[in-house]
Amino acid sequence: MKKRFDTYIHEVHSLSTIELLAYFLERHPGKVAFSTSMGAEDQALTHMLAGLGKSFKLFTLDTGRMFQESYELLEITRQRYQLPFEVYFPEASHVEEMVREKGINLFYDSIENRKLCCHIRKIEPLQRALQGMEIWVTGVRRDQSVTRDDIGVLEWDADLSLIKVNPLVDWKSDDVWNFIREHNVPYNTLHDKGFPSIGCLPCTRAVLPGEDIRAGRWWWENPALKECGLHLPKN
Repeated sequence: MKKRFDTYIHEVHSLSTIELLAYFLERHPGKVAFSTSMGAEDQALTHMLAGLGKSFKLFTLDTGRMFQESYELLEITRQRYQLPFEVYFPEASHVEEMVREKGINLFYDSIENRKLCCHIRKIEPLQRALQGMEIWVTGVRRDQSVTRDDIGVLEWDADLSLIKVNPLVDWKSDDVWNFIREHNVPYNTLHDKGFPSIGCLPCTRAVLPGEDIRAGRWWWENPALKECGLHLPKN
């Protein structure tokens, strides 16, 4: 796969977002996975992928600490697009051990604790979800945070041995919302209440006027460190 990645880098640089998605769906039938967090970017991608009429794996991670609005959107999206929607959960025994040792809201105590919680609730389920896949499609954009400045359209994930495809990497927030409005794409109602980025309930708040769009995620941490680990750049 690494050799194919090097070839793809030169072949996809001029493709549009839709063309990029079609390119990998055609070359990797049954091996393309799209992980959606149900955010605005991912809702736009779900709409695009559904319209291409190709088979792909669509999944989301339920950490057990999600907003009710996110669950409602999951059901609305499932019914709208009539796609097989897989939901992955953390291993119960790992969550139980973590909570027993460090408490239910351990993430407020230290960055190490927060990263542990993210690992158990997000990273481990993601690894299971991507087993056997060759292409991982995400809704990551460069201007979402300072930790994503160097993300490319394509990335080689050495840990997972697959190609990560970021079709919206160059899109701006206005591009996403213009697409959603134009195509009447369902979105999380929390976006209308000051939540530009939505994750787990205890780690997400609305942002204030003038604040960065990621200011509501892990707001007690240094912005340069605010990632759960799903989308850290890898060589």
